[in-house]
Amino acid sequence: MAIATNLGFPRIGGRRELKWLLEKYWKGTIGADDLLTGAHKIRETNWKSQAEAGIDQLPVGDFSLYDHVLDWALRVGAVPAAYQTPQLVSELDRYFAMARGTQKGADLPALEMTKWFNTNYHYIVPEWSADQAFELNADAFLAEITAAQTVSKEVRPVVLGPVSLLLLGKLKGSSASPLVLLDKLLPVYQQLLAKLNEAGVKWVQWDEPILALDLDGDVQAALKHSLESLSQSRGSVKLVLTSYFESLRENLPLAFSLLVDAVHLDLVYGPEQLPAALRHIRPEQFLSLGLVDGRNVWKTDLAKALELAETAAAAIGKDRLLIAGSCSLLHSPVDLAHEAELDSEVKSWLAFARQKLDEIVILTRAINEGQASVARQLHENAAAMEARRTSRRTHDPLVRDRQKAISPESLRRQADYAARKTQQQERLNLPLLPTTTIGSFPQTSEVRQARAAYRKGDLAADEYQKFLQTETQKCIARQESLGIDVLVHGEFERNDMVEYFGEQLEGFVVSKNGWVQSYGSRCVKPPIIFGDVHRPRAMTVEMTRYAQSLTSRPVKGMLTGPVTILFWSFIRDDQPRRDTCQQIALAIRDEAADLEAAGISVIQIDEPALREGLPLRKADQASYLQWAVEAFRLASSGVANQTQIHTHMCYCEFNEILPSIAALDADVISIETSRSKMELLDGFGSFQYPNEIGPGVYDIHSPRVPATSEMVGLLKKAVDVIPAQRLWVNPDCGLKTRGWVEVEAALQSMVEAAREVRSLLA
Repeated sequence: MAIATNLGFPRIGGRRELKWLLEKYWKGTIGADDLLTGAHKIRETNWKSQAEAGIDQLPVGDFSLYDHVLDWALRVGAVPAAYQTPQLVSELDRYFAMARGTQKGADLPALEMTKWFNTNYHYIVPEWSADQAFELNADAFLAEITAAQTVSKEVRPVVLGPVSLLLLGKLKGSSASPLVLLDKLLPVYQQLLAKLNEAGVKWVQWDEPILALDLDGDVQAALKHSLESLSQSRGSVKLVLTSYFESLRENLPLAFSLLVDAVHLDLVYGPEQLPAALRHIRPEQFLSLGLVDGRNVWKTDLAKALELAETAAAAIGKDRLLIAGSCSLLHSPVDLAHEAELDSEVKSWLAFARQKLDEIVILTRAINEGQASVARQLHENAAAMEARRTSRRTHDPLVRDRQKAISPESLRRQADYAARKTQQQERLNLPLLPTTTIGSFPQTSEVRQARAAYRKGDLAADEYQKFLQTETQKCIARQESLGIDVLVHGEFERNDMVEYFGEQLEGFVVSKNGWVQSYGSRCVKPPIIFGDVHRPRAMTVEMTRYAQSLTSRPVKGMLTGPVTILFWSFIRDDQPRRDTCQQIALAIRDEAADLEAAGISVIQIDEPALREGLPLRKADQASYLQWAVEAFRLASSGVANQTQIHTHMCYCEFNEILPSIAALDADVISIETSRSKMELLDGFGSFQYPNEIGPGVYDIHSPRVPATSEMVGLLKKAVDVIPAQRLWVNPDCGLKTRGWVEVEAALQSMVEAAREVRSLLA
């Protein structure tokens, strides 16, 4: 019989219970026992939910208190020397110090953080050393397995494979590949597999997501070597090799040649790879079919998915099939049942994580018992597919006519950067190393409570507006007192930088509880793009104009860019992403024009998702970068030379796309660089990035407040790479998740650092 499986379930809990637990623990209002007990309840609820849905093999180890890559670094005993200080008195202290930094007992910055492949999930980058020693530290992991075995007779531990684990990290102080440490690491994995065998585990999910990338010969050899070295230690444990987000392509023969018992295929992003897989599969191997999209919210077209599954069953037999999602459901909201207020028509087209489990089980049952056994479910699904295809709400002729009228001139500023810079400096009169922030300021409990009261109807619109104006006044005054040169209004009216725009643009709906994890306790609620996008009215002008009226210093108009709105939403899958992005760009272009007409001299159009959207395979990247850059230029090029356009990017590797970043032609780009100690800036220097740049001088994802001297040191490094005349000074990212006390202290240090370095350059 085919087996219903799942690669992972959301960690946050149906009502974001993990977020609230973590934040209470960090504030000291609950202790470690309460945190761990609460975390176990979330895990147990997830296991029971999956078992009740009919999943045959429960994933275990997909849960994490902060990040699963950090978890695996600790499970193999890889704690950098700085975090081995006795001032970190508990394992939890050490764990969270590595994740988010600390000034409690020890003054330590967080480890570097970056994006998980092409998603908006952020992982902590492991830090390896040349003399790295490894040891197994898996007692908690094994305890989870034992606990899960009381819920289901068959559990499937999720293990991040050694080759991917090493390559996801950085070998500090060396240009060598982290794979030089592989033979030191493999004995730890041998011990782990032996313990899993002793625990009665039948299957292990062996995640090697790097198989979705272009691999050189050394990585291919490492994958072969790792699995050969582990073959004797795992006893009767079977391994299902998993990768996702992309077709295996030329790595497919390699995957099936490895010493594994099953290979998982992401057939949502690569359905064309199935025929090749059926040719390469060995007679004793199973095939895991990723048929349900783990990254988007649309219902699976069960008829199309069944066609793939039946093709596989006919070729190798249903007894060798595992039916699954394309990837972990980590990237999906938890349960559509929590959406009582969502637009009913659009809701009928959707499936969240809990509903995706049902789809997996329906497909498995159809293979095992025939389509007649699930005839009702298949009929209902087909009706939903047809209703979505024929809905008039998804297409707007006026939007499409405007797209057809886009000209090459609409993608270019009136003059080049050098000419614009002169005109902008005359208008703005900024000092050397001007200071600014990225946009948002702390969203205090008072701000959140006022927004909630307004939405519930408990606070009148005029009273809410007065509240927002008061918060904005205080924010402007604080920035002026700190001595910041280019101000922001604080974004107190905004819940999230993408959701806020999704609420105001046609073609979007916004859920109430459709949260997904971005990192740690940070959850986002991506809006859902279901139809053609346009802007019915101005979205940001009123509050930005009001903020500018309070000061003689420039206030930035804050917009989210079209690529980021696209990728940080759940994207419609019935037309090319390029077309949807272009529609969003036209809406943002209109907003930028209205801001300029309102007297706003600096407009920031954030694009932190530009690198995230990059296809995993090099062969696909040029086409994407062309339309993504064009979308930004379409959004930003309608303003005059004197209007300064900023953009912001964070938590990704930029070097390979620097020509495209330069092609955006933003007057100023701000980037995250503090966790890497300005390492990310080196690429901009080598590339000779032509426009202005603001490398972040402190990490906003940590509660730690760095000293002025630390920021001065980072700025000196920046000046060594980029001419001071083209440098700005700013934090790594927005400040909405921080508190005012730490924000004001950090910004005071930042302004003082800028002044000190200015004096050194005078």
